[in-house]
Amino acid sequence: MSPRPVIATGQQIGAGWSPALSVAKALAALAEARRRDAEAVYWLADEDHDRAEVASVAGIEDGRLVRHRFRFEARAGTATGWLPWTPEHQSQAAGLWGALPEPQEPTLRGHALALGTPLWARGLRPFSPTDPAVREPAQAELERWRALDLEALLVRQADQLQAAGSPLPLDPRVQAAWFSLDPRTGLRQRLDPGAPLPAGRWLSPGAAIRPLMQSLMLPVAAVVLGPSERAYWRLCEPLWEKVGLPAPDILPRPSVFVVPRGFRVSAGQLDALRLGAWDRLAQWPGPLPTARFQATEPDRGWPEALQARFVREQARTRERLAKLDRRLHREAAAGALGGDPERLRQALFPFGAPQERVLPGLGWLRDEALLDRILAGMDGAASVILVEGP
Repeated sequence: MSPRPVIATGQQIGAGWSPALSVAKALAALAEARRRDAEAVYWLADEDHDRAEVASVAGIEDGRLVRHRFRFEARAGTATGWLPWTPEHQSQAAGLWGALPEPQEPTLRGHALALGTPLWARGLRPFSPTDPAVREPAQAELERWRALDLEALLVRQADQLQAAGSPLPLDPRVQAAWFSLDPRTGLRQRLDPGAPLPAGRWLSPGAAIRPLMQSLMLPVAAVVLGPSERAYWRLCEPLWEKVGLPAPDILPRPSVFVVPRGFRVSAGQLDALRLGAWDRLAQWPGPLPTARFQATEPDRGWPEALQARFVREQARTRERLAKLDRRLHREAAAGALGGDPERLRQALFPFGAPQERVLPGLGWLRDEALLDRILAGMDGAASVILVEGP
């Protein structure tokens, strides 16, 4: 009996399940798996070693959103699954987000596994490629791949993509295709072409080859990917045939916005809201202050300096009146949206970026009803999903 096909997604594990788009990807994979009668798997990218990314989070301090960075006492290059999650980390996290479950093991991976419990309960299976039970049997095949000189194919594909004007967020001409990974300490180090793999180490593929390892370990039928991931997955297009694996379908990750209760907003209004273009959301129905202003020419008998100042003062007056125009448009937008649009903008675009890229996923994971509303909106067609918050 062949194994059930897998709908996979994943993310480098971050403190507090940051960013929240990790939860959106997980729920999108779960929804697609239900449609296909497949298994949804969340790939814990715990051998990546971008410490700055997993440690940088947003939290609440004195009622305000603040940035925070966790410190990890581990050697540079240590993969994220091995980063220690200590009582001090737990205390800092509680200060940012309130009480949270104890980690399943004293590592960042254990922290992420504990927070993801509501997803696992809904049928999503967490999968760690650094589990010795699945990793060690894959080593011989990874070593075979390394002997195929996949780097040359990656570089050729990068040249072709660049010539076609396609985005190239990952450059194989600079970034390593292979690393060594110490399973005892998690230390991950670049492995140059032709260099021997140190004794006792695992062969660890770079980001451009990781999609292939995912299909080596799991019967992946489709993957849910964000825009940057889809761009670097293009690098491995010529590699699938070379290693003898079928390429999975690629499903774009939908964006999710949790709208504060009482507000009414549509996907088509999000860009205007992000820019603070209140007049694009609603126009004030009556005359505007700038319409009452009539600029006049200075008297040519005045000194030139006074004429110039007169022109400048009129320009300043018009700028101040334009601000009043904006305030009236804001009032009109408040009526259309059900509340102050500036408050809504700060909720949906904190620090000027979509909330799913800034806020930790922990807030969504704590709300079972919210998770179900997001999951219900994952119809496989909508690129933007808006759900009412608590």
